[in-house]
Amino acid sequence: MNKTLLTILMFALLLLFIMSPFAALASLMLLVLVSAFFSLLANLFQPIIGGDTNPKRS
Repeated sequence: MNKTLLTILMFALLLLFIMSPFAALASLMLLVLVSAFFSLLANLFQPIIGGDTNPKRS
């Protein structure tokens, strides 16, 4: 659950960085936004699908 909340927070901060008027490398940030969006979707649907939300560290 903490991983999902952290991902949502990071996604929101990324949106703030992209929307800022002085954003440098805006095209690169858009690529990062797309990858963060897919990561957010994966983290949100993982508990629904039934995957392991807390993988064990080896």
